[in-house]
Amino acid sequence: MATFIDNAKVMAKGQVTIPKDVRNVLGVSNGDRVSFIVEGNTVRIVNSAVYAMQVLQQEMKGEADKAGLKADDDVVRLVSEMRKENDTNENPD
Repeated sequence: MATFIDNAKVMAKGQVTIPKDVRNVLGVSNGDRVSFIVEGNTVRIVNSAVYAMQVLQQEMKGEADKAGLKADDDVVRLVSEMRKENDTNENPD
């Protein structure tokens, strides 16, 4: 990933226009949301949607192993079992 420096002016109400090159790197456009991650006196700006997905992936890390899901077949089997269970609950005899 290329490193570069870009600047923006802070306006009267604290607003800043994110430079085009930075928007392109973040993959954000009009209406998208960004998050500011403050660490000491350093601030990172990130695409909110991408950041949320990264946080979710980190939180879910290792959960498949805990559930015994080691391969695609395990996932297919689990989904099949859940569907059977759901059908049984919806159509009790």
